Amino acid sequence: MFHDIPEQVRQRMVYLESIDRRDRQDGTPHLQRLRQIPAETGRFLAMLAAGAPAGGVLEIGTSAGYSSLWLALACRQRGDRLVTYEILDEKIKLARQTLAEARVEDLVDLVQADARTQLANFQSIAFCFLDAEKDVYMDCYDLVVPRLVPGGLLLADNFLSHQPDLQPVLERAQNDERVDALMVPIGKGLLFCRKL
Repeated sequence: MFHDIPEQVRQRMVYLESIDRRDRQDGTPHLQRLRQIPAETGRFLAMLAAGAPAGGVLEIGTSAGYSSLWLALACRQRGDRLVTYEILDEKIKLARQTLAEARVEDLVDLVQADARTQLANFQSIAFCFLDAEKDVYMDCYDLVVPRLVPGGLLLADNFLSHQPDLQPVLERAQNDERVDALMVPIGKGLLFCRKL
């Protein structure tokens, strides 16, 4: 399915991967780092998003747009658009550049806003990827899950890398009768929730 990634998308992915590697090694301050998902996580997300039921496709935490590229590929296959939220000015600039250089602007709505103030606008979410500051995860979970369509998916990153911080969210999901939930040990650990 993603064997034929367009060359302009692949080039931007490789560029962002190189920046992410450098950020992790050179002491770039935490908020300035891209902190993006690894490629295997991106491919996994894209496969799931492509097969999600009808409804909105959302991303909370755009950063420079690396995961947005994977989700845009899924949206192209779905005949859909991605809505992605970012609050930091510098990341918005990078993400705009990513979307333009990869030529996927027609597939992505980049919104500079705190997603928590925007999620009430959605009543039928098919797929949501959450990769933001960890202190907003519980709020986002509580806003997204009621809006998921039956069979809709919520995936959230960093459940291995930030296990102590996110343990309450994991326990909440595992005890939530509205979803089936488990932690998938891919990349930095994904919480995988499917609406019943």
